[in-house]
Amino acid sequence: MWSLTKFVASRLSRSRRFFSSVIPRPCIIQKRGADILHDPWINKDTGFPLTERNRLGLRGLLPPRVISFEQQYARFMESYRSLEKNTVSESDTSHVALAKWRILNRLHDRNETLYFRVLIDNIKDFAPIIYTPTVGLVCQNYSGLFRRPRGMYFSAKDKGEMMSMIYNWPAQMVDMIVLTDGSRILGLGDLGVHGIGIPIGKLDMYVAAAGLNPQRILPVMLDVGTNNLKLIEDPLYLGLRQPRLEGEEYLSTIDEFIEAVLTRWPKAIVQFEDFQMKWAFETLKRYRERFCMFNDDIQGTAGVALAGLLGTVRAQGRSLDDFPNQKIVVVGAGSAGLGVLSMAVQAVVRMTGNAETAAQKFFLLDKDGLITKERKNLDPAAVPFAKDPGLIVGLRDGDSLLEVVKKVKPDVLLGLSGVGGVFNEEVLKALRESGSNRPAIFAMSNPTMNAECTAVEAFKHAGENIVFASGSPFENVQLGNGKVGYVNQANNMYLFPGIGLGALLSGACIITDDMLQAAAECLASYMTDQDIEKGILYPSINSIRDITAKVGASVVRAAVAEEVAEGYGKVDPEELAYMSKEETVEYVRRNMWYPNYSPLVQKK
Repeated sequence: MWSLTKFVASRLSRSRRFFSSVIPRPCIIQKRGADILHDPWINKDTGFPLTERNRLGLRGLLPPRVISFEQQYARFMESYRSLEKNTVSESDTSHVALAKWRILNRLHDRNETLYFRVLIDNIKDFAPIIYTPTVGLVCQNYSGLFRRPRGMYFSAKDKGEMMSMIYNWPAQMVDMIVLTDGSRILGLGDLGVHGIGIPIGKLDMYVAAAGLNPQRILPVMLDVGTNNLKLIEDPLYLGLRQPRLEGEEYLSTIDEFIEAVLTRWPKAIVQFEDFQMKWAFETLKRYRERFCMFNDDIQGTAGVALAGLLGTVRAQGRSLDDFPNQKIVVVGAGSAGLGVLSMAVQAVVRMTGNAETAAQKFFLLDKDGLITKERKNLDPAAVPFAKDPGLIVGLRDGDSLLEVVKKVKPDVLLGLSGVGGVFNEEVLKALRESGSNRPAIFAMSNPTMNAECTAVEAFKHAGENIVFASGSPFENVQLGNGKVGYVNQANNMYLFPGIGLGALLSGACIITDDMLQAAAECLASYMTDQDIEKGILYPSINSIRDITAKVGASVVRAAVAEEVAEGYGKVDPEELAYMSKEETVEYVRRNMWYPNYSPLVQKK
């Protein structure tokens, strides 16, 4: 009987998919007339057909000609390409990047449906504009760029009011929240309220890559002050002009916000983004067992890095079982670096079953050099990765990166330091002598000016046979004899959309380590052996929706296996467990939003 019910449900689901692909579902709205034109969620600009103009009180408020969606799309792209052509000789690349961001942002402010179609269809060109690296420039210049509020702002002055404030958001349902306190924006430091650009850009990528409904996302800035004196003294600064809250006062502010969110939207997923290290680890530890949340800097970056590290083993002609034998030097003991180490060590434990020696082949450096157990005032989060001084003859606490590379002879050099150029010529040449048949370099810090080295520098000094990945976009490098040095962009956008989408569609009550590991392993397995042999570790961003569907499905299946899935909509956990791997991928694809104009019907 249960199987027959599932069969009938499957047939009905197929029927619904057929008709939904032919006839867009109507959107029920309460607005009328000019209010519709001022709402980017439902505005179609000149695309409203005459029947809707009559029905919704728009007749006379728009030019008489009806322009189709395709024509609007072509018109915008023509404007954008014209901007590109007119700025091709500009020497100020920052000015050009912000000009491109402005033209996209104006469309976003006016017509979200067209904006997201443009973004999805041109994701390779536009992702660097709405996300890293341009989003860093946007945050630095936010007060001057501000035109229209987007998302919500909660501040230290709102203590005691957040429960009522959360109901000011107009959407009845929210699936995904990206939250920042602006304390560590990319590698740019404390940008205070200017950091809101990060949640906005991140959620745009969620919509484009994961198909989240843009009416059910919420970027949030939690303004607890800033320690950036330059901002406090800036007359245009839009945030609180006071030092940052600390200690219990800080945590109680976040507690109040979280309580407000979960009261209104108990199933919402909250992604913590760009918190300074001490609060990134503290909030992850505080909340991860209480509701569905994750920290992208710690866990998302770690997953992308792990996928690349597993790919590196394949590129070196070894089996994945050899990953525990890789010697990996990590430069940067912040939240991202420690997150990478933690997930990589977990992968080693899963492969070997031995937790005691899992961290033996990993070497961690901070601004003061190699971290050993002799280090005084060591951050508790770094303790598991501190080395015994006698492990390798001649290694001492505080040894420089160059000394460590010469003595350890690593297979992989991974940077998340935020220090531009720290992989200098001497370090890269020392890596070349490491003895690895194909050493790998991950220069993952962003924005671009903070990258540990450039692609050109890496291939020039470390050798043409290396594997290279970066956190910011670099062009492939032309080598001798017509060969190409491939540049992999080790960007979180490959992973976080799938993690969030999989958690949402499984109805996961929490996000577990196994769900994150499943996402990383799925991404690592996406590449063919032929790609890996060329040194290509990550797929083209043009395939981001396909990647996200498969990563999301792997997260759904992991959530079911760990019994943290509670189901989504009318799909219960039992039905999720019944799905095959292929059916899970199809289930995820079916629930990915795609931008088309829907018929608008006014609620009577």
